[in-house]
Amino acid sequence: MQNNLKYILKAVFFSLVIGFICPNVAISQTIQMVYTSDAHYALTRKIFRGDTDVSAKVVNAAMIKKINTVPGLTLPKDGGIEAGKKVKAVDYLIQTGDIANRMEIPYQTAAASWAQFETDYMRGVTLKDHQHKPAKLLLAPGNHDISNAIGSSKEMNPKTDPTSMVKIYNLMMKPAHPKTNENYNYATDKINYSRNIKGVHFMFITLWPDSAERIWMQKDLEKVAKTTPVIIFCHDQPTCEAKHFTNPVPPFNMTAANKFENLTAEHYKEGRVAAKDDGATNIEQRGWVKFIKAHDNIKAYFHGNSNYNEFYVYNGPDNDVALNTFRVDSPMKGEYSSKDETKLSFQLISLDPVKQELTVRECLWDTEPTNPSSRVVFGASKTISLKVK
Repeated sequence: MQNNLKYILKAVFFSLVIGFICPNVAISQTIQMVYTSDAHYALTRKIFRGDTDVSAKVVNAAMIKKINTVPGLTLPKDGGIEAGKKVKAVDYLIQTGDIANRMEIPYQTAAASWAQFETDYMRGVTLKDHQHKPAKLLLAPGNHDISNAIGSSKEMNPKTDPTSMVKIYNLMMKPAHPKTNENYNYATDKINYSRNIKGVHFMFITLWPDSAERIWMQKDLEKVAKTTPVIIFCHDQPTCEAKHFTNPVPPFNMTAANKFENLTAEHYKEGRVAAKDDGATNIEQRGWVKFIKAHDNIKAYFHGNSNYNEFYVYNGPDNDVALNTFRVDSPMKGEYSSKDETKLSFQLISLDPVKQELTVRECLWDTEPTNPSSRVVFGASKTISLKVK
């Protein structure tokens, strides 16, 4: 018994010494991230858990409770990272915008929506990382957050409220002098930042990688080795939406007739008026595709906006690129889950920094609406290589 105890103590001692002398040994640890988008505080769901007209506050709080149960879940035997093993910790919680719904009458202000978001996502989350510290929150803005800051052709009350943009900017950019609602300027105060996590470069950008965003992205990637995998998180899908570009007709105003929302610095190039079906974006996409080709270490793209769980490959308008893309559901505006709540989901992203692999798993969190204490159920999954050839 004494000999066994000696061996155990020696093993603990040497592991502590190695960890102190060689902290990079911990790079082998799998990183776990929860990803969701489009909280849309101010909206209501027609039906949720037997009730009607349920507020986003109630629905998002319910989802956060399920997110808090991820540590301890056993991953499915799907061939992905740590398949069949229990999740020990969650290191990051990622949310890519439309935190506040656009303030169209009678919806509440962005300030009221942000206050509810803070309660749920910043105080209600109990996730701990592998160092037993609170999971880090990583945010990107959505088109509704931006419209609240700059205004819209749709009638809003008040006409502008940049609260969610200001709060996201201050949390993620950490300026020496925090922005206020009074001095925030969307034209100059873009929420673009990156994080290096276990040898992988994560980029968070404002809305979509348009020509203006790509200037920042290029400068950021110049600091990154070409062999370092890059993953992009933003709000819009790779095809973007025509109405999100700036009106190309002087004086470039947003009107109910032209439908433009002036969310990107880039002007729409396909025509003079956005079509009712939202119009083509092939010209705009070709600029983005050219950028992808110039940076073959861009290995994955995550987005919300048009919300449902989907793992797919973006090929570009000319079918000459292949970018692994992951679309996430919304608790309020999912294309399918808004009609069938059993399809409500968020994603669990597992990163193996040694093998340079990524597994994304669909987490269905309301499969039994009459039983709120039911466990999260894993749905679809996909594993990709992050290795740069």
